[in-house]
Amino acid sequence: MLRVHAKTEATLTLRNGEQLLLTLLIPVALLIGLTVLDVIDMAEPRVDSVAPRIFALAVMSSAFTGQAIALGFDRRYGVLKRLAATALPRWLLVSGRVVAALIVVAIQLLVLGAVALALGWSPSLGGLLWALVLVLLGTLSFGALGVLLGGALKAEVVLALANVIWFVLLLAGGILLMPGALPTGLDVLVAALPSGALTEGLHTVLTTGDAPSFAPFLVLAGWGVLAGLLAIRTTKLS
Repeated sequence: MLRVHAKTEATLTLRNGEQLLLTLLIPVALLIGLTVLDVIDMAEPRVDSVAPRIFALAVMSSAFTGQAIALGFDRRYGVLKRLAATALPRWLLVSGRVVAALIVVAIQLLVLGAVALALGWSPSLGGLLWALVLVLLGTLSFGALGVLLGGALKAEVVLALANVIWFVLLLAGGILLMPGALPTGLDVLVAALPSGALTEGLHTVLTTGDAPSFAPFLVLAGWGVLAGLLAIRTTKLS
């Protein structure tokens, strides 16, 4: 049941034009554009600095923005009520969405990784395992935030708010401009955001191969646990 449910959720996401734009087309366009165009000051080769940022954006786009919007409209059209009335236990409904999010993120990173390699990306192989752990934790953390948003508000509000948050975090949440490049004081604030923590961690492990500090893990886990606990209390079926 878990396999079928997760496959269905992932297929619906990948068939949705808006979701495909958000999860694949925009990240690919940004990966190519930021690598080719000297818009933001970055160390050479630029693709080595751009790739970790776009990977973090892809995780946020799928696990947070995509999940929030999908959940909001599933509630609006009564999908959750119908699923809750079936033989599927509630833990499986949640687990199916989590597994589907991980599948979509994996597809995103494979496509983005292939494009980055074609652009000359040369990641540190010693950091790939750490990157995998960070992506997994980031997906769960952003997923919990997506459920918190999509499970409590009306679908139209979720649609607008999720896209606004995505845009704000892209520009000022540590993705395009990582915490280390920001003024003192602001860098601490941005590093405490899940977007900043994930970007900083991925950049460290993929460019240097060094093990990241505990800070990104603590930030991502903290946001995930807090959002999960709040979501349990606020998520509605309709």
